[in-house]
Order: sequence, then C-alpha cells, then structure tokens
Amino acid sequence: MKAIYKRELKSYFDSMIGYVFIAFLVAITGIYFMVYNLNMGYPYFSYALNSILFIMLVAVPVLTMKCFAEEKKSRTDQLLLTAPVSLSQIVLGKYFAMVTVFAVPCAIYAVFPLIIESQGEAHIGIDYMAILAFFLLGCVYIAIGMFLSALTESQIIAAISTFGVLLVLYLWEGLVDFLPTSAMGGLMGILAILTVLVIGIYQMTKNWVIAAGVEVLGAAAAIGTYFAKSSLFDNLLPDLFGKFILTEPFTNIAFTHIVDISGMILYFSLIFLCVFLTVQTIQKRRWS
Repeated sequence: MKAIYKRELKSYFDSMIGYVFIAFLVAITGIYFMVYNLNMGYPYFSYALNSILFIMLVAVPVLTMKCFAEEKKSRTDQLLLTAPVSLSQIVLGKYFAMVTVFAVPCAIYAVFPLIIESQGEAHIGIDYMAILAFFLLGCVYIAIGMFLSALTESQIIAAISTFGVLLVLYLWEGLVDFLPTSAMGGLMGILAILTVLVIGIYQMTKNWVIAAGVEVLGAAAAIGTYFAKSSLFDNLLPDLFGKFILTEPFTNIAFTHIVDISGMILYFSLIFLCVFLTVQTIQKRRWS
C-alpha cells in the first residue's frame, strides 16, 4: 500500500493537479477570510469555511476523477489487478493519497484562527473543531468521488457524476422537506429503498434467488408492520433521510458550537462504505 500511496501522491504533483487544487482552495478561502474576518470583524473562521462548501463540489471532482477512470482507460489497471497487493491496499493507497492532498489546505487553514487572535477576539477551539469537521466532510466527498471514478473509464463522466451527487447532497436538507410525511408515503418510500438495495445485491451476487428472497421478506416485513402499527411510518422518510444531511455536523460546530458525535460517526461510516463499494467494484472487474 505504501508504494501505491507514494506513486499516487507523486502523480498529483507531477501533473500539477495537486498544486492547483491546494492553491484554488486556499485562495478562495483567503478571499472569504478577508471579507468576513478581517474586514467585517467576525471572530469565527468557521464562517469563511462554511462559505466554501459549495466550492468543494467543484474542487473534489477534479481531484478524484482520474484515480481509477484514468487507469481503466489506459488499461494500466491490469497491472494493479495483478500486483502482489490486495485490492483493499490499492484502494486505500489511492484514497490516502487524495486525502493527503486535501489535508494540505486544511493544515494551512489552521493558521487563520491565529491571525484572528492576533487582531483581537478569537475562538480557537471552535475554529479548530470546525476545520476538523470540514476535513472529515471533504474525506467523505473524496470517498464518493473515488467510488464513482471506479465505475467508469471517462474522467469527464467521473467528474460530472461526482459533481451531481455532491450537489444533491449539498441540497439534501431542502430536498428532505419535499418528502411525504404520511404513513402510506413512508411505506412506499421504504419499499422503494428496499428495491434499490435488492438491485445492488443482485449486481454484486448475480443471484436472482437471493435478491428475490430479500425483496419478498423485506416487503412482507414492511407491509406487516404497516398494518400492525401504521403510526410508525408517520414522518418516517423525513426523519430517516434527515439523518444524512452531511453538512449538518459541520454547521452545528460553525454556528451553534455543538460537536455532533453522531455526525462524525456518519462521516466515518460513509467513508468505509464508499471504500468497500470501490473494492467490490474493482473485484467484480477482476473476475469479469
């Protein structure tokens, strides 16, 4: 894994992508820092970080689009698949290389609260927790982009699909408000989610028996629960999907100064899930 990590990290700086990514994030953040913290006098650097959340939707796809798509297109992925390392090590090596590139601007951000402190009132602890939450959120975005890059051999498609998914996640809080709150709507939503999961199971196993069994058992359990106690499905979809507002743990720290431990657990869980799905995607390609 160490060799993969070094190779990938070196490639980002040989191709200038790493330098451009770091310079772009630092420059944009510096502009908001000047506006909010130096000119307007806000004592929280987290306000500037919150303003660049949308910029991440553009920056992350540029960083992640080539990680597997380029290998697949140039057929150099065959060398990786036959290398004397596990697929997990390959995926983690690439992932940690991208995280390292992203960690550089986040490390630079640690200087900004100190500049605020030198000018007067500052909240160092809150700002550093906000930087940590911002870093973990970026790690989630990178994991998503890596997974989508593993699905295609086109860097453009990988970048556009990553931007699309991240945009939906960015707007997630507003989209949740449109979900049905009735019990019947909740049941229909659960059945739809079940069907999507079953499709994923079939794609991984290619076994209709297992997929159909999960669908039938899951649907029977959901419908049975609905008729036994339909009130459980009231407001179920907004409550369920509301837990996946990825920006909320960061904004809780930035604006209410509350550290959301469950949100941090969500970040690590999503990172693990995306890494696992990436490994499974490449594993499927190896045996196809």
